[in-house]
Amino acid sequence: MILQSLAGLPAFLVYFCTALVAVLAYLFVYTRVTHHDEFQLIRDNVPSAAIALGLSLLGFVLPVVSAIAHSANVVDCLIWSAIALIVQIVVYFMVRIPVPNLSARIAAGELAPAIWLGLASLAAGALNAASMIY
Repeated sequence: MILQSLAGLPAFLVYFCTALVAVLAYLFVYTRVTHHDEFQLIRDNVPSAAIALGLSLLGFVLPVVSAIAHSANVVDCLIWSAIALIVQIVVYFMVRIPVPNLSARIAAGELAPAIWLGLASLAAGALNAASMIY
């Protein structure tokens, strides 16, 4: 019975590790595209940076979860993860349109712009995940 339960372990490890790589790639790319240094701000205890980055990460992970659940293989999952990354970067630039000084305000510790960016990222991620129907 235990061996039967563990039969899916190799596939789990492949997809889990693939998702971890996708998350690391997302964090690497996203934090270089934004006009503020999220990790330094988080190290400096600026909550607005943690809120914005954390919610954007959730907005990225939702479609990755959908890609894992619906993809035909790992390559397919990686392709859809890349699409999710692109969507999140587009959202960042779209959210800056009504708030042009978004990054400066997040870096200054203002919560409203961080929440706006984070929740817009989360909303886009939910729509992205729901749209991944193959």
